[in-house]
Amino acid sequence: MTRPRLFVIDGANYFFRAYHAIRQLSNSQGLPTNATYGFTSMLLKLLDEQKPEYIAVAWDAHGPTFRDAISPIYKANRTEMPPDLVQQLPYIRKATEVLRVAGVELEGYEADDLIGTLARRAEQAGMDVVIVSGDKDMLQLVTEHTTLLDTNKDQISGIAEVKARYGTTPDRVVDVMGLCGDKVDNVLSIPGVGEKTAVKLIGEFGSFENVLASAHKVKGAALRENLVKYADQARLARRLVTIAVDAPIAVDLAALARREPDVEEAVRLFHELEFRTLHARFAAMRKPPPVGPARYETVSDLAALESAVAECRRAGRFSFDTETDSLDALRASLVGLSLSVRPGTAWYVPIAHGYPGAPAQISAESARRVLAPLFAEPGIAKVAFHAKFDLHVLSGWGVPVRGLASDPMIAVHLLEPEGKMHGLKNLAAEKLGVRMETFAEVMRKAVAESELTLFADLAPRSNQADATFARVPLADATAYAAADADMTLRLHEWMVPQLDPLGLRKLYEEVELPLVEVLAEMERTGVRVDRRRLEGLSDEMEKELDRLTGTIHALAGREFNIDSPKQLAALLFEEMKLPHGRRTKTGWSTDMEVLDELASQGHELARRLLEYRSLSKLKSGYVDALPGLVDPRSGRIHTTYSQTAASTGRLASSEPNLQNIPIRTEEGRKIRAAFVAPEGSVLVSADYSQIELRILAHLAQDPVLLDAFRARRDIHAETAARVFEVAPEQVTQEMRRQAKAINFGIIYGMGAFGLAAQLEIKTRDAEAIIAGYYDRYPSIKAFLDGLVEEARKTGQVTTMLGRIRPIPDIHSRNPNLRGFAERTAKNTPIQGSAADMMKVAMIRVRGALAAAGLAARMILTVHDELVLEVPEAEVERAAAAAKEGMEGALPCTVPIEVDLKYGRNWAEMAPLAGRG
Repeated sequence: MTRPRLFVIDGANYFFRAYHAIRQLSNSQGLPTNATYGFTSMLLKLLDEQKPEYIAVAWDAHGPTFRDAISPIYKANRTEMPPDLVQQLPYIRKATEVLRVAGVELEGYEADDLIGTLARRAEQAGMDVVIVSGDKDMLQLVTEHTTLLDTNKDQISGIAEVKARYGTTPDRVVDVMGLCGDKVDNVLSIPGVGEKTAVKLIGEFGSFENVLASAHKVKGAALRENLVKYADQARLARRLVTIAVDAPIAVDLAALARREPDVEEAVRLFHELEFRTLHARFAAMRKPPPVGPARYETVSDLAALESAVAECRRAGRFSFDTETDSLDALRASLVGLSLSVRPGTAWYVPIAHGYPGAPAQISAESARRVLAPLFAEPGIAKVAFHAKFDLHVLSGWGVPVRGLASDPMIAVHLLEPEGKMHGLKNLAAEKLGVRMETFAEVMRKAVAESELTLFADLAPRSNQADATFARVPLADATAYAAADADMTLRLHEWMVPQLDPLGLRKLYEEVELPLVEVLAEMERTGVRVDRRRLEGLSDEMEKELDRLTGTIHALAGREFNIDSPKQLAALLFEEMKLPHGRRTKTGWSTDMEVLDELASQGHELARRLLEYRSLSKLKSGYVDALPGLVDPRSGRIHTTYSQTAASTGRLASSEPNLQNIPIRTEEGRKIRAAFVAPEGSVLVSADYSQIELRILAHLAQDPVLLDAFRARRDIHAETAARVFEVAPEQVTQEMRRQAKAINFGIIYGMGAFGLAAQLEIKTRDAEAIIAGYYDRYPSIKAFLDGLVEEARKTGQVTTMLGRIRPIPDIHSRNPNLRGFAERTAKNTPIQGSAADMMKVAMIRVRGALAAAGLAARMILTVHDELVLEVPEAEVERAAAAAKEGMEGALPCTVPIEVDLKYGRNWAEMAPLAGRG
């Protein structure tokens, strides 16, 4: 049976660590807040990760303790607590109160004694105890059921760890301490005896008193003399360092059970202290006011539908959700539509429920006639969860949507960009406390309640498309579908206001929401692909794979299945005895990282295997897959863009993922060449030039970079000349290549090891290049260091438009996690600002094309590039609109440039400046 755990935190140890870890943090009123923020963050991390059943913080009480009575010089050398820390103590205490973590203190005793007493009481009550402290004195309390957790080092100490350090059991730790004393607390003992000597003596004689009694046997005259002379001083020292385990504290262990935080008080406290991230976290935990029993109605006749539409108009806003016969929004047919104007109420309008005995429904044509004007009116605000899907469905039904005012899925992503569960049903449960019926449950109920054989093939799979929803009895369909509109409205009302204290409302309403319609339009348009070109490319790649297979088998000395990791591992590491990397559950890893390392060591077989894998992946993932993704109705591929997939704010594409097609390889260019313009049109590519470097120059305000960009000089050659200290005309192509690597590497927080690997040079040479870079660009180093410091202080970084990225591991004691967090802190404001700029640009370009009455359409976006399909007669005007829209998207102190190209396909493009 698992024993419950009591975590006891050494309060002073915790807040002193927080105070020294974060400096120079205060609110707008001048109140220092560094220790409070650090303490609270550490406490929350402990609660989140350890999930203790019981928890308490032990505080030192004011005034003297029993130790002061037996030693007037005890802690006499302690310095006064810094005034800016003293100011924060009430807020630190308040933070534990709002988190509902019990505090214990007792006049005349130190926190250590309370910890010791609680530990022993909890053990006797059948609990395991975890003492949270970095104080080694606590090791004397370790037992079979009590351990010490140092959260700063991510280190747990039990009996084995104590024995490894002291060579004895935890109960003898006080014997060691008694012999060596404690300089920090001014506890004097045997002169000349440090911890190592004390450990040795206890190991030799077994106990404190045995050491003193056997002083005449100790080697070394001075030590023997001191053991006799200072024996009473040592006995006093042992008393002082011994933690009491019987302090008379009146605490019921049951009162230490972990409780839910006081959310309202937490919101008020963190608002006062101006901890934006913590304020947002607890604001999101607020539960909305309870809503009475839900009233969901089936709209079964035209009069009822007209009445519902009238209510939507009177309210001036409504939420809606669609039910379809497919999860593919562009191919889906509408089965039904739900509407809601107030929490707890909703209507479901069945459109195409077709099962034997189904009640009469409004005809699709009549429903469309009544609903279309409502959805077309931009002055009536629409709220939809994952709105882009619903926009596609209604557009396909002949009802365009105007006036999208909110998509709670996007709002939640802005509030919690690291969150993984952004589905409506998950959020309803988490944020609203409402459990919604899943599609699988509706299907199971339909199967159980129906005698119809048509349900026999319905597997209760939660990811099954809605193809069968039309056959669900209307009462069940209404309960399920109307809840979607209801919860969408509730989430909107509850979550969207939480954007305000974080300064995210403008980004939400002026960028993310307008972008939904832009992306929906691009997805519906799609892009033409040349299937015959892909088929020819597939044959070509198949032949190259056959050739590579022969080469690989020849290098291996035998045939084997190249696609089998097990066979490959056996060949490389057992037969050929090549150095192996890490082991997986199935054997030695043969992933790309391992093969890369082997190739860098000169192993030709590894290099050929990398070529084979890269080509095979492109063939299967794109060349062979793309034809199957062509919509037979449009003859085009319709990728799907996501605004909520990346924490940086970057758009992601899927089915197919167009962001992973290599740009600089021959194979990648051949795949791009299959994306073509229709007859009479061309593709125009508008590509931001070095956008992330330009944003870095703008944010860092580095005078050298700013001047180079303003003068339109070659930024990489300029960097090379400065880093390698040569005249611009002496910069070689190799120097420029290295400078380019570091220019872009700096943006991603690349270190010497990464740069060395990329340039295939020694690490010490890479270190010299990076040092030279920072010497020549000191303001960039200061800016990037400032981002890391900002993350340490606030736990987050922001983009130019205020998009927030939490950096939870910035204080991690795990160097790998902390290093990744620091790189993320440096990169996100740059990459995220570039992503925000592209989003604004897309909105501007779409508006400019429409305002000019052009038929040109945006069809693709991949990171910094926007691709348009343009009638030949409109090329110059459409390109000018794209250039102006992109270059003016965000105000910058450095010129933003867009490279324009055009061509019949995505790969074979010429500079637009040379057209004609």
